[in-house]
Amino acid sequence: MAEPCPGLALRFQRRFLAARPLRSLPWPELEQSLRSAPDSALLADILHKLESTAAEPLDELYEALADVLKEKEESTHCYKNYLLPSGDCVSLCESTALISGGTTGLLTWEAALHLAQWALQNPSLFRGRTILELGSGIGFTGIAICKSCQPRTFIFSDCHPRVLQQLGENLQLNGLTPEPDVTWSTQTESQGQEGEGQSCQPPKVMVAELDWGSVTEKQLLALRADVVIAADVVYDPEIILALIGMLQKLSTSRGDRKAPEVFIASTIRNPDTYQLFQAELDKAGIRWQVIPAHSSCNFLYDVQPDVTILQLFV
Repeated sequence: MAEPCPGLALRFQRRFLAARPLRSLPWPELEQSLRSAPDSALLADILHKLESTAAEPLDELYEALADVLKEKEESTHCYKNYLLPSGDCVSLCESTALISGGTTGLLTWEAALHLAQWALQNPSLFRGRTILELGSGIGFTGIAICKSCQPRTFIFSDCHPRVLQQLGENLQLNGLTPEPDVTWSTQTESQGQEGEGQSCQPPKVMVAELDWGSVTEKQLLALRADVVIAADVVYDPEIILALIGMLQKLSTSRGDRKAPEVFIASTIRNPDTYQLFQAELDKAGIRWQVIPAHSSCNFLYDVQPDVTILQLFV
């Protein structure tokens, strides 16, 4: 549950009471409640009483109520802790709304939880390697892998500014500090200087603003990914072609390096959309197979959704 907004009553007092002394209110008994009101309920009550009398409307009161409602809407967030098998935990600031700031990327979706559990059961796939996550959202899967699977480098990526901001805050919350101001070209140079003997060191963490439709083959080559993962990115037919196109760029941009291993976890909400994704993979010549995974997820305590993990061969 999101915590109540602090200081709302104080803000009201500064904004409204400074303009009109408290004694000017026709209901003195509201004074004590006004000083301790945790949210906008009292303001709305005052407005209703004002509107039921012949009292002159108070513009400042309406403005104060609007400010309170705006802040309540913008502060719909909470903190969650996900306990890992190692005893460590992933702490995240998440949205309490399915859609916030024009995106669905500000909360952790079920496929990300399933993909993380599968990754923790297969740590050798990630140990000492460079991992690129597509559509990282607020970071649960990647943070869990960084804490438990000893990757050499983990590259979080997304394209929404608000998501990238929250992702950065969650990385800091979990003691992970992204490389500052890393450009595409310097990523190639710095990663190329690392050796396998450093796999037990804390992973290098990067955050990339990556738009599937505009990213170039040269930029993808600079990331030098050994493994590519994604969770809950197959939910809208309109973005499937962009995702397929980006996967094709991954295939053609590897140069003389081995093609990355690609794993995509999806919650089957609309079978038609999921089948469209598979059909577009076939059309693009990208082979795929279903990866066996547990039907239940330890990170979920209620309904277990239908989640499938595909391995793609790009």
